[in-house]
Parts: sequence; C-alpha cells; structure tokens
Amino acid sequence: MNTLLFDMDGVLYEGEQALPGAAEAVAWCRSQGIPHRFLTNTTSRPRRALAEKLAAMGIYVTVEEILTPPVAAVEWLQQHIDGPVALFVPEATREEFAGIEQSDSGKIAAVVLGDLGTAWDFPTYNRIFRLLMENPAVPFIALGLTRYWQAEDGLRLDVGPFVKGLEYATGREALVMGKPAAPFFETALAQLGARAEETLMIGDDIRGDIDGAQAAGIKGVLVRSGKFRPADLEQGITPYAVIDSVAALPAWWCGQGW
Repeated sequence: MNTLLFDMDGVLYEGEQALPGAAEAVAWCRSQGIPHRFLTNTTSRPRRALAEKLAAMGIYVTVEEILTPPVAAVEWLQQHIDGPVALFVPEATREEFAGIEQSDSGKIAAVVLGDLGTAWDFPTYNRIFRLLMENPAVPFIALGLTRYWQAEDGLRLDVGPFVKGLEYATGREALVMGKPAAPFFETALAQLGARAEETLMIGDDIRGDIDGAQAAGIKGVLVRSGKFRPADLEQGITPYAVIDSVAALPAWWCGQGW
C-alpha cells in the first residue's frame, strides 16, 4: 500500500491563495484511493478552520484528514498529565484543547507553546520563561519546531526560534509535537495503518518536512514552492525527489510506478 502525506502551507497554498494545480492534485489522490493525511505545524487555527480555508480554495478535505500539533499534544496530555496546563497558543486554537484544564499561574502540570505570530511580545515571552523556571519538573511542550514560513508579505518567523530561545535560557529541552519530530510523522502513519517505507511526504521545508520525514523512514519529495530556496539543496539533505510543485505530483507518481 502506497501512502501520501502532504504539507499544507507552501505546498497547497500560500497565504489565502491556492497554489496552481493543488486542488487537482488532491482530487487525483482521492480518486486513486491513495491513503493520505495533511500534516501542518500551523497552530494559529483549529482543524475546522483549516478545512474551511481549503474548501474556499476548492480543495476539499475532512477535519479528520488533517493532523496538527495541537491534536497530537492533546492526545499526549490526556495520557501523561494530571493537572492544569499553561497554554500559549492563538485564541482560535484553544478549541482544540477544550477538554484540557488550563491555567497560566501557580502550580501547573505542563507548559504548551505554539506560534503566537504578531502577538509575541517581551512580557509574554518572559512570562513563559518564568513559568518554566518556577516549575522545573513539568513538561515543556512545543507545537512544532519550524523556523519560518512563507507569508504573503515574505518570510516570517515561526515558533522554532522562540522555543530554542527558551531552551537556551532555561537549560531545558522541549518535547516537540509537530514536524520535524519523528513521533508526529509516526502518528500519521498509525492513523493510516501505513508503513514508513511505502510512504511519501510532500513538502516545501527541507528540514521540517524532508529531513524530518526521512529521519522517520519516510521518503521526502521536495517541491519548488512556498519557502523553497535553491540553497536548500546545498544543506546536506538529499530528498528522495524534487518536483516543481504539487501540480506535478500525479505525473511524477505514475512515472515512478508508485
């Protein structure tokens, strides 16, 4: 059984615009009966909003087909944590954590950090730092470790640099729930009942998508869209293949005999 994992931002769309051929590629995947999931480190919107965004672009997916770090984090918290969680995510994403007790002061059981975008400021960042220092034994959970992403106005920092700053300041290591952590890819495989060696990851991020997937035994196909830059091919990471865009996937797939 061959399986496809799709990154979303930079592969299917940029900003609020679908990339050419993305809708057709997803429709092709579905028509061929290829098991698939859509993996994203986006923590600014819940899965419901992501599915609605894609539908507005003519790309139709179900909420259940989308795997995000908050979904993986909730599963982990339910299995390992007893007590309130200090949650630092955009307001819209909080609905994914509806069943989790939350508090950002006093005794807490975990700290969860997502991408706050333009809401980042020094008081917020320092409050997270103080919580981690005051509660040295609780898990520090990062919803992804992506360095940056391609926005409509250019490249923007993602959550990764903020996580790394806190790791440096506190001397602690975050438990990463999104790409490039292997457990995130393994969660997608488990949902599909798929084997890593029979799976392709389609992504625009040479580290988060390609290197992360290949570390989990999944073949990485790099697209020349989104955050892709020619210099990515000089980073010592060798994708399984490089294609111009997701629009080229059906022809490439058939040509490779997948």
